[in-house]
Amino acid sequence: MINKHEKVEKSVGLFFIFTIFAISIGGLVEITPLFFQKETTQPVDNLRPYTALEMEGRDIYIREGCNVCHSQMIRPFRAETERYGHYSVAGEGVWEHPFLWGSKRTGPDLARVGGRYSDDWHRAHLIDPRSVVPESNMPSFKWLTENTLDGELTAKKLETFNFLTRNRSHKDAQGNPIPLYSAEDIANAKTAVKGKTEMDALIAYLQSLGHALK
Repeated sequence: MINKHEKVEKSVGLFFIFTIFAISIGGLVEITPLFFQKETTQPVDNLRPYTALEMEGRDIYIREGCNVCHSQMIRPFRAETERYGHYSVAGEGVWEHPFLWGSKRTGPDLARVGGRYSDDWHRAHLIDPRSVVPESNMPSFKWLTENTLDGELTAKKLETFNFLTRNRSHKDAQGNPIPLYSAEDIANAKTAVKGKTEMDALIAYLQSLGHALK
């Protein structure tokens, strides 16, 4: 008796096509509903946009590769929530472009590091990590204290985030999206960061992490 599956099983091309088809259907069934759930598309109640200085700090965080060693996604497991705090939820990241969840933890997760340490602690840690964490293998970022921001592109960054989040911002009484940054925020962006050091900006960003769900 001829096996009905024999034609597929003996053909690498057909087997590959049917495998991709099956995986695609399963993926669509699991992922598609998430695009229509409020919990995954709308910001949590206490979420606020980054300030101009925090936005610059975020870019420095990306530039220096901090997200390579530090994740920003707390899984819903007891071992993680007891160490890092409330597990991460989708509504905290709806304004993130790009997402900085990460997957590798050479260092601890930073999703809720904001407010856990003082600005002075962060400054000492970034200049000489082993002065506050003796077992740390993190490199020094002392040059951040020497680099000064000019704010030339800060307003453009806020405008870009307004565009990227136009369908995922808070809504007014009529249901219309409220821009993440007002015209005043954008106009004052350069002044808000000019003369600050990159260290100031990075610390401001770190202190903002996890503010919506403590």
